[in-house]
Amino acid sequence: QVQLVDSGGGLVQPGGSLRLSCAASGSIRSIYTMGWYRQAPGKQRELVAAITSNGSTNYAGSVKGRFTISRDNAKNTVYLQMNSLKPEDTAVYYCNADGLVTIAGGRGNYWGQGTQVTVSS
Repeated sequence: QVQLVDSGGGLVQPGGSLRLSCAASGSIRSIYTMGWYRQAPGKQRELVAAITSNGSTNYAGSVKGRFTISRDNAKNTVYLQMNSLKPEDTAVYYCNADGLVTIAGGRGNYWGQGTQVTVSS
C-alpha cells in the first residue's frame, strides 16, 4: 500500500514564504518523478513543479524564480520552497508521484490528499 502525505500549507501574507513537504511511504522500490500540482477554485489542476530521480526540474512559468523544488530520494520525500508568494498562488497544492515502482513490481501514479495555501493580507 502506497501513501503520499503532503503538508506545510497555511495562510501567508503577500511576499511571504512557505515550504511544502510530501513523503511517500509503503512498499516503494523507486519513484521516477515527484511533483506538485495546484488547483484554484473554478480552475483546472495545473503543474507547478516537478523533479526526476536524477534531479532534472521543470517549473510552470508563473513560479519560475520564486519556487524551488527539491527531493530526498532516500526518504522518498519532495519539497517545494515557495518565496515571494502572490495572491494568485492561492490554491490547494497536491503532491504527485509518477512512475512509482513497488517492491511487488507494480507501477503507477499516486496523489497526496492536498494542502491549502492561502496568500492574503
